[in-house]
This record gives sequence, C-alpha cells and structure tokens, in this order.
Amino acid sequence: MHKVVQNADEAIRGIQDGSTLMLGGFGLCGIPENCISALVKSGVKNLTCISNNAGVDDFGIGLLLQSKQVKKMISSYVGENAEFERQLLTGELEVELLPQGTLAERCRAAGAGIPAFFTPAGYGTEIAEGKETREFHDKQYIMETAFESDYAIVKAWKGDTDGNLIYKATARNFNPMMAMAGKITIAEVEELVEPGELDPNFIHTPSIFVNRIFQGTHYEKRIEQRTIR
Repeated sequence: MHKVVQNADEAIRGIQDGSTLMLGGFGLCGIPENCISALVKSGVKNLTCISNNAGVDDFGIGLLLQSKQVKKMISSYVGENAEFERQLLTGELEVELLPQGTLAERCRAAGAGIPAFFTPAGYGTEIAEGKETREFHDKQYIMETAFESDYAIVKAWKGDTDGNLIYKATARNFNPMMAMAGKITIAEVEELVEPGELDPNFIHTPSIFVNRIFQGTHYEKRIEQRTIR
C-alpha cells in the first residue's frame, strides 16, 4: 500500500465538516504543525478536536480556534489560550475536560479495541455526572468509553515510507496512542527515510497503524513557557 503523500494539503484530503480529529502532541511539543496549518487553509469547520492541549492563541490548535473551525474541544489542559477561554465563556465552544490519564487511556483503549474501562479519576466530581459507577475492592470507579475518531493526526521525529514512526522525548506522551486510535491515521515527520533505515528496536508506532505519511517543513518548535533565571 502506497502511503507517502507530497504535503499536508494532500494528507488532509477528505477531512469534512463535522469530522472528529485526534491531534497529537503535549503542550506545543510534537504537534502536527503542518497539518494544522493545512486544516486552517482548507476552511473545514464544525470539528471535534481531541487533544491534550488547545494550543496557544496564535499557534497549534489555537489557529483553528481563532478561525472558528472547532465546534467541540476534548482536552485535559487548556490554560494557555485566551481565545479558548473567551469562546468557552460565551458559549461558542463545547468543551469536555478530562483528567490527563483518562484522556490518554480513552485514546489507548480505542486503539486496543477496548470499548470501555473503569477508573477512579474523577469520581465524586462533575466529570462523573451521568456516567456509570461501580465499586471494586471497596473503592469507587467511573466508567469511561473509548474515543471514536475519524482521523488521528500525529507528528513524529522520523518515519519510513512504509509508515513506521519514531517519536522524540515528550512527543511520545500522546502521539503513539492516538496513532493507533484513528480510523485513518495521518503522520507528518521531520525526516522520511526508506524502509530498513530505522532500527526496529526503536520503532514506537508500527506501520500497520499509519495510512498517510509525509515529510513536513518549517517546524517552529515553540516553547510554551520560557523560564529563565
């Protein structure tokens, strides 16, 4: 199966209004910058975005929020985006906030074919409202369901033309789980090599999960919060 596409515009082809997207990365680390820019340019709207962060005002998913292309955000940490806050408080944006571990496990469960699981995180809070609860070993748990996502869009450090991926450092926090979970997985990589050039012992996402792959360009790799002495 030929998976290599020329650029981000070709990679996101077929993403329609109302689609549910998983967008990899942790903070601004390991986010699919090229694909996000292509989505902004495409004008696709009413998106449901599943991502640990909502980007910042002028970068990452923040660009999609600025252009009013996101209908619903499912996230864990959203504190760096003033436009997100404004849309939330005015009712323009639907928001589902989750504990970070629950978000990660709902991604992993989708990739593993597990429809639901029980977790103690969020029991007794607003997160548990409307969800089934059950007691195990004298402790209360709430049931969470696996995500259903039309597309997973991830960013890797290196990949080969078969679709095998290697992530770098913190980019491994959400990208590998999301790559397994989308009905169609799109990967952008900093370096695209031929099959056999990657050490099999260091591959994080096997090619079976990847449908489209391309070598990205012009990665800013911004720092979310710069701390100096």
